[in-house]
Amino acid sequence: MSVEQRHRLILRQVRDRGSARVADLAEALGVSAVTLRRDVEQLATRGLLTRVHGGVTLPRDPAAPVPPASGLTIGMLVPTAHYYYPAVIKGAQERAAGAGARLVLGISRYDEAEDRAQVRRLVEGGADGLLLTPSRQLGDSHEEWLAGLRVPAVLVERRADLASPASMADAVASDHAHGAYLAVRHLAELGHRRLALVASPSPTTPRVRVGLVAAASSSAVTVAEEIVIDRGRTDELVSGVLRLVRDEGVTGLLVHNDEDALSLVGQLSAEGVDIPGEVSLVAYDDEVAAFCSPSLTAVAPPKEEVGRCAVDLLITRLTRGSTAPGRHLALLPELRARESTAPPSP
Repeated sequence: MSVEQRHRLILRQVRDRGSARVADLAEALGVSAVTLRRDVEQLATRGLLTRVHGGVTLPRDPAAPVPPASGLTIGMLVPTAHYYYPAVIKGAQERAAGAGARLVLGISRYDEAEDRAQVRRLVEGGADGLLLTPSRQLGDSHEEWLAGLRVPAVLVERRADLASPASMADAVASDHAHGAYLAVRHLAELGHRRLALVASPSPTTPRVRVGLVAAASSSAVTVAEEIVIDRGRTDELVSGVLRLVRDEGVTGLLVHNDEDALSLVGQLSAEGVDIPGEVSLVAYDDEVAAFCSPSLTAVAPPKEEVGRCAVDLLITRLTRGSTAPGRHLALLPELRARESTAPPSP
């Protein structure tokens, strides 16, 4: 067994128990007391353990900086590695590597059964902790699963209801309601007074909807009916948007996500709709919005920073255990103004 493997096992034993006797750790690892004391001294020097008479505990100062994580393995579950999450993964990988930890990825392809299979594989493969983005927003079906995890976990870009036991888990997410607020404020400042949401069903859409409605109520803006994107019914989508724009006076659209926004711009242009002359459009996610013609104004969640913060939360939980307070971090998106928004035509 290598030194790093012993250190990882020692930290896991102490984290699980809160404290441990040196003699018990030596017996559990099958090493001499001298070797175990040397390992403990090295971990204590790095701030990962606190030595007490005859044993060790986790550090008790919750205000201390996040310690190094050399030797730790972080398992990361994401629903896809092709849209949105590459930037989250990049941020997590950079922060993990900087802390000396290893990041191992599991991809579920938006399949709930695969969520569980991938997490099982990550834990059985030696993950000390998990960064979890389940395929859909958390509900009752997730409670038993999350409670049964054998290692600490941080929720990433997911929110748990306050009444749910999962709400006690550490979590970091973009504040998508605030992102929608930024979009509404931008359109309202340009003079738009009637807006609509065009959105594909996703775990993010409910928060975008909440922010849109809340922002509109405080901005003298009215919101028309929402158009739900069904990629199998493109004609109905286009006809619905045309009705909003040409029959119901909608001059501003918030479209989630921006892949769908880019497609919608092409479809509306084919129908003779001028953007932004006839309707302004704000995309959500800013993955490909800049590559449209016209380039799309977009709300950009801080994806890389979400990944970095998630790793920080997990390392804190792994190295301090229950002595660290639980944390829910909400990171604010930004709005990037481009060519697809302008004041409404007189």
